[in-house]
Amino acid sequence: MIRRTFTPLALAGLLASTLAACSGGMDGKGGEGKTIVVGTTAKVAVTRDTPAPFDPAASYDLSSWNIMRNTFQTLLRPPRTGTQPVTDAARRCDFTDKRKQQYICTMRTGLTFSNGNQLTAEDVAFSVERLLRINHQGGPASLLSNVDKVEPRVGNKVAFHLKKPDATFPFKLATPAAAIVDGQTYPSDRLVKNSKGTGSGPYVLDDFDTKGHKVLLSRNPDYRGGAQAKNDKIELRFFDSANSIQKALDSGDIDMMNSGISSRYIKRLEADPEDQIDLVEQPGQGVRYLVFDTEDKTVGRRAVRQAFAQVIDRKQLVSDVYSRTAEPLYSLVPGGLLGHKNSFFNEYGEPSVKEAKRTLRKSDVKTPVKITLHRPKVPRGSSSAKEFALLEKQLNDTELFDATVKTESPTSYSSAAAEGKYQVYAYAWLPDFPDAENFIAPFLEKNNVLNSPFTNKEISKELIPRTRTEPNRTDASTSFARAQDIVAAEVPVLPLWQGKEYIAAHDDITGVEWALNSSSLLQLWELDRGRSN
Repeated sequence: MIRRTFTPLALAGLLASTLAACSGGMDGKGGEGKTIVVGTTAKVAVTRDTPAPFDPAASYDLSSWNIMRNTFQTLLRPPRTGTQPVTDAARRCDFTDKRKQQYICTMRTGLTFSNGNQLTAEDVAFSVERLLRINHQGGPASLLSNVDKVEPRVGNKVAFHLKKPDATFPFKLATPAAAIVDGQTYPSDRLVKNSKGTGSGPYVLDDFDTKGHKVLLSRNPDYRGGAQAKNDKIELRFFDSANSIQKALDSGDIDMMNSGISSRYIKRLEADPEDQIDLVEQPGQGVRYLVFDTEDKTVGRRAVRQAFAQVIDRKQLVSDVYSRTAEPLYSLVPGGLLGHKNSFFNEYGEPSVKEAKRTLRKSDVKTPVKITLHRPKVPRGSSSAKEFALLEKQLNDTELFDATVKTESPTSYSSAAAEGKYQVYAYAWLPDFPDAENFIAPFLEKNNVLNSPFTNKEISKELIPRTRTEPNRTDASTSFARAQDIVAAEVPVLPLWQGKEYIAAHDDITGVEWALNSSSLLQLWELDRGRSN
């Protein structure tokens, strides 16, 4: 998810959008056939990290991927339920060898781009080659970097030859990184730095209104794929705070919201079953980690990181700050995925100052240990501000640490973290695809998304390659478990919590329960307008 993981190192859910709310939808609320207005606090903007927000070769953030998921096609896409990808622009895809190094897809017939140009296997090859050629810093090229060659074949087929075996390759083809662009209009060696997009997905991007802070989408009548739009128009509207978006939903200015839902608002909706707003709760795979600079003179010492892990009280953190909207996380891999193991709890148990003191004493670490925690600057009173105030208190109350929290500008936070300027910093992650690998490989392989100096040969040379040869992902669980145990012992990254997903919508909006896929991306084609209860 680097993303979109938001942007590679940005904190989705923590960073409130700087966009201001606007009032009044295109057609307003009420009546079948009217535009469905979806509110979000996620940010779509042109920045140094996202210079081309709607170019698949550049964008790797949640907001842009939400739009690209609905306007571009991929060969495969996430399923309505479960995790195994289903077909979209392709009608069939299969590995053709036991080593999982050759993958062939047969395209659907009659595919066209929104400009009328035909979509062929040559466009698929062009799109992947373009992504890898541009290799935009902070972009999603790493997801398909294992592709050695893309070969269009007779019969409108396309063959992918991989450098190394990878059973998760179909999952990667189902991400917007593999979005198919028009080879006749997109340049092969540079980004398209505008708000237009020529895709072949369920919707056409009509307008990105930067002044009105909204994106307008209309149903693509020429779409040929596995998803069928149940509505004609969507307005995606951006808000600057949870308070403003919640007010907009209460007043009927918007029909649905999928981000910026506070725990207080959730409690209110749950307590009032007669309210005309429905709340849908789903398991979430968004996680919060703390990342350590393992080359720092202080937190570079393993004993310091282990003692840190021994005193953090996740249960208090979730209870006091996030109420029931998150759960304690004791591993890189969140609960609900095959391969998850509570390695940190197994290693450290309940928080213990006594054990932390023993750990530091064994390694002759003088106390109190001075540590600085970094987080992006957010509005006062936000959950992340409370979270880090509590982390600071938990550490300092032990008298083993002298911890300080510093806030950084959101515009420079990601870059500074990647450059190794922070001892300990906050990092949020949503998966690119729902597999345990996407919570291990991005952080522990060479040239990882954190730009972390930490390496472990057993993980990178043995365990990760082994999991990629297992078509049955259950068979990869043992290797994933071992990797999680190593991380718990070394603590280059400290998992804190796993969030839940919530969508709130007026009760005349149907399809809400299908509106988020397994990677927390919006599937706007599922929404429709029915009758209010």
